[in-house]
Amino acid sequence: MKTKPFAISLLGALMLTAVGCKDFLDQPVLGQYEAGQFFTSDTNALLAVNSAYVPLSFRDAASNAIWVLGDVASDDAVKGSNPGDQADFENIDNFNIAPINAAVEAQWKRDYDGIFKCNVVIDGLPDANASVSADVKKQAVGQAKFLRAYYYLQLTSLYGDIPLRVKVETPEELQSPAVPQAQIYAQIEADCQAAADALPTTWPASDAGRATKGAALALLAKTYLYEKKWALAAQTAQAVGALGYSLLPVFADNFRAATKNNKEAIFSVQHTSGLSPNQGNNLNQWFAPRPQNGYGFFFPTQKLVDNFERTAAGVVDPRLDYTLGRAGQSFFGVPFDTTWTTTGYVSKKHLQPLTEIPATIKGDGNLNYEAIRYAEVLLIQAEGFNEAGNSAAALAALNQVRKRARESYLFDTTLPNAGKVPTGLLPDITTTDQSQLRDLIRRERRSELALEFQRFFDVIRYGEAYARQALSDRPNFNYAKNKFFPIPQSERDTNKKLGL
Repeated sequence: MKTKPFAISLLGALMLTAVGCKDFLDQPVLGQYEAGQFFTSDTNALLAVNSAYVPLSFRDAASNAIWVLGDVASDDAVKGSNPGDQADFENIDNFNIAPINAAVEAQWKRDYDGIFKCNVVIDGLPDANASVSADVKKQAVGQAKFLRAYYYLQLTSLYGDIPLRVKVETPEELQSPAVPQAQIYAQIEADCQAAADALPTTWPASDAGRATKGAALALLAKTYLYEKKWALAAQTAQAVGALGYSLLPVFADNFRAATKNNKEAIFSVQHTSGLSPNQGNNLNQWFAPRPQNGYGFFFPTQKLVDNFERTAAGVVDPRLDYTLGRAGQSFFGVPFDTTWTTTGYVSKKHLQPLTEIPATIKGDGNLNYEAIRYAEVLLIQAEGFNEAGNSAAALAALNQVRKRARESYLFDTTLPNAGKVPTGLLPDITTTDQSQLRDLIRRERRSELALEFQRFFDVIRYGEAYARQALSDRPNFNYAKNKFFPIPQSERDTNKKLGL
């Protein structure tokens, strides 16, 4: 049987090339190639797998809309800027969501584009391919399977039952029905397990950002958590911890360009400023206040602020001011101005100071997006053990996260009265009552992972009662209707087997 041709573009594909490669080795679309004619060298295999990472990038924050679907749809953030500006993002905020919504369309296309690129690699590197060295072939396929799992977990979390595509398909084959979410989860599990077996635990610094064994296991643990396979989630999270990850002493160092690709970072989307074409983090402009040449599109809510714990004396969890700007606090070295925002708050996790990225190049930040951090893995471990009925085992992981948060006072000299943990701040949790501990783990997860584009998924998976309470100020929210976003109109128009 003749191998199907495919088009592969190297535009933007080399975001993971060696540090200092300023020409970026960028090339235009290469046209149509038979798979057997393209996968003829280690170099080409690496080019193909590099292209599969590109949809993760936030080079254009409008087309990578996971921040809209993951957080603006939740109780943690609202769409800022002027009313009517990016109206479809505002419609997500208000749960007035149609299949033609721009964010719904953009994320679907982006994730399936990533899946297609992964399938190109997997189809093009069968065992019989002797033109690519065994190690490169193994690691390229491992990366592609991890990325395919990542895209599918995002897609099924957003849209529920969706088409499953695990090979490069003809137009006729693309006419395919949605399959049950359980089938998507099974594919994610299989891909994560295969990736974990194929990938190294670490890469050289020149390959920072490539998927590792730890990333594959962490994504598998998260998948088990979403499936409510509690014991497997906890056990797999423990296996990640055994690979040598650890929490940084200062929470905020996860969100500083000078300390990226650190020992807590399990999987990071890489961004670099000053390249052509642009490989910088555009969220830096979309989220920044307008007076700093930002668009002001992403404002934290009072509900999120209220989630952060305070001592009896009023000392707040330091993660609050690491996460967002507010009145009375410094905002990257300048006084915070409440006129910047309609909620009283501005996100900080995805922003850089003007001393690093000046207003003239605001949309070209070099801050990574932390897709999976070790802190999240510890919280998966805690939740998994607690839901599996082993609440005592959950405490150790949960308290590691709390300990790091409070002990930022010991290591961050910029904090007021640094050098000593304030009395009563984030004490260890001791209860083993499953219901009480469940609430505490959920609160901890919300504070730790705030504004990292995951909150809506948590709100939904916690169940209808939780979701209705969390989104009680969104009168259009209906759990049955809004549990998943609608499959986009573009897919409905072209894929008649959806039956929609």
